[in-house]
Amino acid sequence: MMFARAVGDPNRVYYDDEYAAKTEVGHVIAPPTFVQSSAQFDPNYGLRPKPGQPWFGSGKEASGAARGGGGGGGGGGGGTGLHAEQHYEYHRQVRPGDVLIPTSKPGKTWEREGRRGGKLHFSESVTEYRDQDGELVVTARSVGVRTEKTVEQG
Repeated sequence: MMFARAVGDPNRVYYDDEYAAKTEVGHVIAPPTFVQSSAQFDPNYGLRPKPGQPWFGSGKEASGAARGGGGGGGGGGGGTGLHAEQHYEYHRQVRPGDVLIPTSKPGKTWEREGRRGGKLHFSESVTEYRDQDGELVVTARSVGVRTEKTVEQG
């Protein structure tokens, strides 16, 4: 319910048991992108603030910490990388009471020739979310893109 409110989705299927029972799914479910919020519970998530460490924040030099190098869609890329796509494949709906365990692995990589930044290097990260019984519930694919060189403005 709180996630649905945070993303501005008023659909009662996310919190109202009586309403949800009368829908096609028949019970309360989680909003489509809810699994992405699990990153906030991962102590190694690159965009999560860490106690006692400078954090680059959500803006340019927001806290005085310099952005790290690398790029590739996860933030902190020094200007040559960005998050390009996010895909979710649902094997079943996420329900209240589910305990989801994420497992991430590298996916495909590919290149294309860009117009201003040289080659574009694409990389995919695949996260599988399994429930408390080991059943695959959601497969998430994140695509990052990194340019060969910094694009000159002008």
